[in-house]
Amino acid sequence: MHFQLLKQSKKQASSPSVSLRAGSAERSKARRGVLTTSHGQIQTPFFMPIGTRAAVKTLTTDEVESLGAEIILANTYHLYLQPGHELVKKAGGLHQFMKWAGPILTDSGGYQVFSLAKMRKISERGVEFQTDEDGGNKHLITPEKAVEIQLALGSDLIMVLDECPPYPCTKKYAAESLEMTTRWAKRCRKEFKVKSQKSKVKSGLLGIVQGSVYKDLRIKSARQLVGLDFDGYAIGGVAVGEPREKMKDILKWVEPELPKNKPRYLMGLGKPEEILAAVRGGMDMFDCVIPTREARHGRLYIWTKKDLSGKFYQNINITNSQYKADFKPLDKYCPCPTCQNYTRAYLRHLFNTNEILGLRLATIHNLAFYLDLMKKVRQGIEKGKI
Repeated sequence: MHFQLLKQSKKQASSPSVSLRAGSAERSKARRGVLTTSHGQIQTPFFMPIGTRAAVKTLTTDEVESLGAEIILANTYHLYLQPGHELVKKAGGLHQFMKWAGPILTDSGGYQVFSLAKMRKISERGVEFQTDEDGGNKHLITPEKAVEIQLALGSDLIMVLDECPPYPCTKKYAAESLEMTTRWAKRCRKEFKVKSQKSKVKSGLLGIVQGSVYKDLRIKSARQLVGLDFDGYAIGGVAVGEPREKMKDILKWVEPELPKNKPRYLMGLGKPEEILAAVRGGMDMFDCVIPTREARHGRLYIWTKKDLSGKFYQNINITNSQYKADFKPLDKYCPCPTCQNYTRAYLRHLFNTNEILGLRLATIHNLAFYLDLMKKVRQGIEKGKI
């Protein structure tokens, strides 16, 4: 894995809608680059569609690619439970299993253990948990096991096992948690160095900065991980219920500590304006369930203009009665198949009659919106406008 930084923005932010703090005039740190992996290049900044169980819900991988996606995120926790990483390995790896030729990032499974498992025990060994997904069996994921699973899947970008502390939590808890996360990261690094040599995919390993909402802890975590020389760095624990202003502060604390020649991944974010602000804060990689999950509930993202100035989008609920006889395209600025071929009235009809096609068409559009957002962001950086 190799990251090439092509352009660093020198623009002074003045618009409240795109600055890190409303009303501020902070200098943009937006970056334009290329991330090269075993399965191709990715233009940064980029958004990763979520393929939790080796599928982006309701879509084929050909459809996802046609929308402009260059990378997919898959979920280690769920794939470990079903169908199992050994079976995926026998199938030729996750790329072959799901018929996706491009890069894949897999998370470590830590967040899902902490948020979904009905019983969990965190110790120096790792995380022990039970889940109803496989009949309540007990499982133990250690840092070494997390790396083993992801290498078996054939991931291009692998995440270390970390503990994601809840919000709110005491500073004492956050400090102890980040120290254990660092120790786990060291174990992941050691395991990765040994096991990755045998893997056909030349993967990259990313460390995850933790420390909750405490400035000194976030800086400490970042410095510890940079000292371990990972292939990239993620910022975790920014989408677990904390106020959004805290997320902005965390970016300001951590970004200066991260190497400029390595990709930066802000995990689990977010709304379009949040992604835009995070790009200005120096982040390169994003993922979120918002476009696909919102689509399945009929909540769609619509461009209000062609550029990213001011309020550039709106949300609509396609099931509302106002769209019953609305024969306009869903989004006049969107070139996706949904907007080019179907009306708002038809989409409303599909949702109100529980037709599966409605979920597919809505998902196609929302993903197209997010991927187009990132394309506009990259163009804006190149032109010195972001």
